[in-house]
Order: sequence, then C-alpha cells, then structure tokens
Amino acid sequence: MSQISRFPVPEIADLPADLGERILQVQEKSGFVPNVFLALAHRPAQLRLFMDYHDELMDADEPLTKAEREMIVVATSAQRDCLYCVVAHGAILRIRAKDPLIADYVATNYRQADITPAQLAMLDYCVRLSVTPEEIAGPDQQVLRDAGWDDDAIWDMSAITAFFSMSNRLVHAIGIPPNEEFHLMGRVPRG
Repeated sequence: MSQISRFPVPEIADLPADLGERILQVQEKSGFVPNVFLALAHRPAQLRLFMDYHDELMDADEPLTKAEREMIVVATSAQRDCLYCVVAHGAILRIRAKDPLIADYVATNYRQADITPAQLAMLDYCVRLSVTPEEIAGPDQQVLRDAGWDDDAIWDMSAITAFFSMSNRLVHAIGIPPNEEFHLMGRVPRG
C-alpha cells in the first residue's frame, strides 16, 4: 500500500476497542478500510468524534435523501479540489442514487447533471457556502425555501457543507489518497 498519511498511522489492533471495532465493521461491510479512517486514527479521540458527526449527518434519510447528502459532498469537495472526498463520496453517491453517471457529472459540472430544480438550488447554495461563505445571507436561504426546501433541510445542507469543508482541509493537510476500491464502486451493476 502506498503512503496514506504524512503522519504516523496506528495499527487497528492498537486503537481503543470501540474504534477498532467500528473500523472493522466498515471493512466487513465494504470489503476494505477507507484510508481516511486509518489516517485520522493518528488522533483516536478526534477520529471518534469525526465518525460520530459524519454518521449523524450522512446516515439520516430526512429531510434530505442519502443521495442528496452525497451530492453535496461531491459538488463541494470538487470545488475544493479534494480528490479523496470526490472519489470516495462519488462512489457512495453512485450506489445511493443507483446511477453510475451521476457522480461524474456532479463532480465536474453539477449544473449538467440529471437532477431536479430543487437539487440544483441545493447544490448552488452549498457550493457558494463552501467557496464564498462570507457572502451567504438570508436571501440565499429564501431561494432554497422557494425551491421547496424547509429549514431543517437547509440546516442539514449547511452542516454537511461545513463538515466536509473541514474534512477537505484535513485530507489536504494529511495527504490522504483515495482507496483504489472506490474508483469502481457503483459503476457496474453487481451480478
């Protein structure tokens, strides 16, 4: 395996039991351990908080679908040139949307993706929040309400964008490459 971090990476067996167990559950489900978990294990307490908040944001089905949550990650991470998040969450987006093409469109030009007008408004807002957060004002959120989103959805959009802005910066600082396995996930139907 190539280097996955510019910092020391502990062995899973050396982590606190709860974290090691969580990582092994991910491995059992996906067939591999995402590099981000191994790299962030350099600081186990921070990894635990990262995983908890990630799961809170990304595993909910309402008011945004799981696919919409992944769209936000892919579109905003593409704007921040975060290869890890684009590749990893692009794979998850393909699976959750059951669409082998969507992640490529959302990553390169989400305005050309086959998405609804409400989803387009969502991504416009999230990309703007990611790239020029100081320009966000009340009218931006009113555009979302006019597109059919409620305050809970707008909150989740904002929280996901903020969390992955942090995640993008950690990935850049630590030098985490995407796992090779992510590149093929969701592209070819399982037989």
